[in-house]
Amino acid sequence: MIRLERRPAPSRAWAWATPLLAVLATMVAGGLLFAFLGKDPLLVIRTIFWDPILGEFAFYYRGQLLVKAGPLVLIAIGLSLGFRAGVWNIGAEGQYIMGAICGAAVGLAFYPLEARWLIFPMMVLAGGLGGFLWAMIPGILRTRFNTNEILVSLLLVYVAEQILAWMALGPLRSPDGAGFPGSRNLRHYDAAANHELIAGSGMHWGVVAAFIAVILGHVLLSRHILGFNIRLAGASPRAARFAGVNPGLLVLTCLGMSGALAGFAGLFEVAGPAGQINIDFNVGYGFTAIIVAFLGRLHPVGILLAGFLMALTYIGGEAAQATLGVPAAAIQAFQGMLLFFLLALDVMTNYRVRFDVRARA
Repeated sequence: MIRLERRPAPSRAWAWATPLLAVLATMVAGGLLFAFLGKDPLLVIRTIFWDPILGEFAFYYRGQLLVKAGPLVLIAIGLSLGFRAGVWNIGAEGQYIMGAICGAAVGLAFYPLEARWLIFPMMVLAGGLGGFLWAMIPGILRTRFNTNEILVSLLLVYVAEQILAWMALGPLRSPDGAGFPGSRNLRHYDAAANHELIAGSGMHWGVVAAFIAVILGHVLLSRHILGFNIRLAGASPRAARFAGVNPGLLVLTCLGMSGALAGFAGLFEVAGPAGQINIDFNVGYGFTAIIVAFLGRLHPVGILLAGFLMALTYIGGEAAQATLGVPAAAIQAFQGMLLFFLLALDVMTNYRVRFDVRARA
């Protein structure tokens, strides 16, 4: 008989080995999926993981790595703080959208004024505030009415998507767009544009903010009393209450920080790589960041590495679609497998497998 036996203490070796094993298992299972679709699995895996770094057009893809990794890392850092405290914000995609809408609205309100020193900082603040306020809805409902923040934050994503469509078709639609949905292109409005800081590198203010978030997240969790409260609440809620931690305030703090960081990510994306508010603005960064957070073991440095890995699957996946004809749904399934295997193998962190051989009379 095979059974799982709880370990006296979580295994640190398994905790750090699980992400690597999950990546290997994803490659194997993904290879089988690609083979079932009639594609050469080794060629697809090479296109996803090798070509963007060391392939023929790696010089172009390397810049795109920063573009894709920036919002993933920024959102995942905020989510990890809540996840560590047992606050499950699953609606970062909605907060990302609302941050983009609020930040873009501020920039477009000043068009065509050229005052970058004033307009762009105001857009950044508006983006963070938009994500923060959207995250406060499940936070207040959780603390005042004991609702489930998982369901509320997730359902608010669909509300945010409808607001996005309304904005693209109505209040923010470009008057010069010949009736097509979408706002003015912020990249063509220098005062509101999030340009590359180094041409061709992919480095923009959103990437800088992601690196700053990693540093501050590490300092917060390791050196600040708030980080201690977050870790304590996640490890033992009862002990946290005895230590004087206010659970309601902690919920609002964690949701507020994760919402603000998601809002910042949305603003930097709409003012930079995306360029405008349109119906198809959101591409799932808020959901993918959940995988990034867990793959990085909810640790800021791990999240940074996991963000680059997930960005690699985005870029390599697009290359596989363009050059090998791999369906987009297969790439999304491949990314989803990573979280599945990560959660499955994560059981071994707290449990060990035992084989009991029992003789029968």
